[in-house]
Amino acid sequence: MAYFQWADDMVIDNGPIDQDHRKLVEQVNALHTATTEGRGQEVVGALLEALIHDTVQHIQREEQQMAALGYPHLEQHQKGHALFVADLHGLRTKYQSGGITVAAQLSTLLRDWLSLHIRRYDKEMVGFIRQKDREGRTVAHSRRPAALLN
Repeated sequence: MAYFQWADDMVIDNGPIDQDHRKLVEQVNALHTATTEGRGQEVVGALLEALIHDTVQHIQREEQQMAALGYPHLEQHQKGHALFVADLHGLRTKYQSGGITVAAQLSTLLRDWLSLHIRRYDKEMVGFIRQKDREGRTVAHSRRPAALLN
């Protein structure tokens, strides 16, 4: 059984955002598997570099979408992203200085952050998009000639 399970309540867009999230979930599971097999220390360095790269790419894509939509909580979301990336960099520094618990710490950080971030903060964005879509349909509908409203 996987350390971190992808679940239906984590779906955001059935597209690129979810693909990024799924890749991060796969990476966290690969790290956990290696750790439980006693190989955590040997794989954590390369995996950490991939995670930092993939996370930064994902964040850029997500924040660009939010900005394009006029998401009102973008600044708060960006702060959360920045803290997470700082945590990843901190773990990289710890690993580079010989820290032996980095693999386990990284597994826990990723599992907890992905679960909370996707299920709470990214879902708030989905709610905003749905509300915006509903408002857009209502406005478009109310602008139709009276004959089309019947």
